[in-house]
Amino acid sequence: MAEIKLSDSRDLTRIERIGAHSHIRGLGLDSSLEPRSVSDGMVGQLPARKAAGLLLHMIKSSNVSGRAVLLAGQPGTGKTAIAMGMAKSLGADTPFASLSASELFSLDISKTEALTQAFRRAIGVRIKEEAEVIEGEVVEVQVDRPATAGVAAKTGKLTLKTTEMETVYELGGKMIEALGKAKVQSGDVIAIDKVSGKVTKLGRSFSRSRDYDAVGSQTRFVQCPDGELQKRKEVVHCVTLHEIDVINSRTQGFLALFTGDTGEIRSEVREQIDTKVAEWREEGKAEIVPGVLFIDEVHMLDIECFSFLNRALENEMAPILVVATNRGITTIRGTNYKSPHGIPIDLLDRLLIITTQPYSEHEIRQIIDIRCQEEDVEMAEEAKLLLTKIGVDTSLRYAIHIITASALACQKRKGKIVESEDIRRVYELFLDVKRSTQYLMEYQSQYMFSETEDADEEANTMIS
Repeated sequence: MAEIKLSDSRDLTRIERIGAHSHIRGLGLDSSLEPRSVSDGMVGQLPARKAAGLLLHMIKSSNVSGRAVLLAGQPGTGKTAIAMGMAKSLGADTPFASLSASELFSLDISKTEALTQAFRRAIGVRIKEEAEVIEGEVVEVQVDRPATAGVAAKTGKLTLKTTEMETVYELGGKMIEALGKAKVQSGDVIAIDKVSGKVTKLGRSFSRSRDYDAVGSQTRFVQCPDGELQKRKEVVHCVTLHEIDVINSRTQGFLALFTGDTGEIRSEVREQIDTKVAEWREEGKAEIVPGVLFIDEVHMLDIECFSFLNRALENEMAPILVVATNRGITTIRGTNYKSPHGIPIDLLDRLLIITTQPYSEHEIRQIIDIRCQEEDVEMAEEAKLLLTKIGVDTSLRYAIHIITASALACQKRKGKIVESEDIRRVYELFLDVKRSTQYLMEYQSQYMFSETEDADEEANTMIS
């Protein structure tokens, strides 16, 4: 008899990757916009964070748009961290678009088109519309499953109630699936969109809350809805102008958002969309939400891009532009002229400049503590002190890179806590910039295309 093998089934879970700034939760400000020394994953840089907090307050109050801010400082002083903190503090409704300036030179579309798309990705439109909604507390969910799979469709009943009425609804296959995906159970307060059939879980009913109930910290308790079950409600959708552009410029419509290949969008399409959005604003159906566009390593842009940014910032629907650079006085790309930060003076004059300062030894130690916690690495006190000294002598980035590598070295020797010997082992294996430069100067004659006199003499002797 042939052996029947059952296929393995696994739960699909989202993989959380630990990035360079995954520990950032916000800007770490209190209610009066004063920065705390250590908060939300942010350490130090108090004046820079306070300035970013003021800008954030202006964005949230919608009093400012079309402004530009420059984050300038040495490498590894937390410029991108401040930008990420701003993104987290803005919330889900305010769009935050991020790109690196060097990306523009590796795309199939023109630089100005790529910048236009980035600008429109950072401008949100809050569209309001009325919808028929069934809203109530779930009394009971009954699903009748057929005895033999595949013979008949599932059927069921859903009992919903408000403070004034109770109704039983017959359920079809799609509705049963939607309720199953939302994990709806008795005692939940839900809203069902009549047109799309979308099920939204609003929370648990207060009447079902008990001290002994096992519920998570994220569970919301809400009152049982009053009035009738069927209501007309105002539904708010938040989309970006770029998403509207893509949907209206491609034959496949909404699916074009998932294909990735947006290509160049004709200016006529954008003009029509801007006119339509302006009409919606006048009618009170839509509201413009200027977001934030963050451009890292802005010195990599050329003079054409800078000229475009000058003009784009004057548009009435421009987002807040935040740019970052670690360059001093350097050549403006595309010209022979030098300028502070590699940015033309006319654009530099439009920027509010926020500077970041190098971290102190105490601040480096606090950052190492946060990163050890984020990367789930247990480290001895002596090892942290040694890593702090390495961070001061070399760079903070190098010290942070060593954390995971030293944890792997600790695993290899079957240890549980990272000790100083693990840090030393990894320090010997991986060079920092200073030691690498020193090694290069010692052995540069043995490298290819060395331009030193010794190398030239050696080459001459080989030829002769």
